[in-house]
Amino acid sequence: MADFLVVCDVDSTLINDEVIDLLAERAGVGVEIATITERAMNGEIDFAASLTERVALLKGLSTEDVSSVTESVTLTSGALELVREVHDASGLIIAVSGGFHEVLDSIGARLGLDHWSANRLEAVDGVLTGRLDGPIIDADAKARILLGFADANGIPRARVIAVGDGANDLAMMEAAGVSVAFCAKPLVSERANVSVEVRDLSAVSALFGRLA
Repeated sequence: MADFLVVCDVDSTLINDEVIDLLAERAGVGVEIATITERAMNGEIDFAASLTERVALLKGLSTEDVSSVTESVTLTSGALELVREVHDASGLIIAVSGGFHEVLDSIGARLGLDHWSANRLEAVDGVLTGRLDGPIIDADAKARILLGFADANGIPRARVIAVGDGANDLAMMEAAGVSVAFCAKPLVSERANVSVEVRDLSAVSALFGRLA
């Protein structure tokens, strides 16, 4: 049985990029989507509504465009080390994302994550429809996934570390025993147990000893 659990956000946490902004550049709507993204990350507007609005602007992009963006994504420094250190310490590590499965699937497999969840872009005949396929992974969903995975593996909440950077991560961070603001928005840093200001995820391993 696993000894503890680490749950990571993806965009600007596990990876250096905001994938929807990369897709927006491909679609020629970078300014419009960046403005909505910033407001959502700062908690100024509802994430689910903002995601729906942003995805609608991606209508017409090809799945080949999405694949090309996936190849350009870069892992945050220390991500591979953190996964290895979690597993070496008999822990589990998962990712929950308000981003997209189309990108996270390859990242999750590359890192050797134990589980991952994200939104899925709807496509017909190789072209994005501007809609999502399935339920939206918002702040509440992230918290539910954290709690459900922990319960399924017999891990108490006190032995869960949640790592995120934006308002959409606050609910899962509040559900964890230790919350980590990773190079985060001020709102998140104020409410987290720990703030990491250097972009190196391996720093999270130093917190294993803080688990109850």
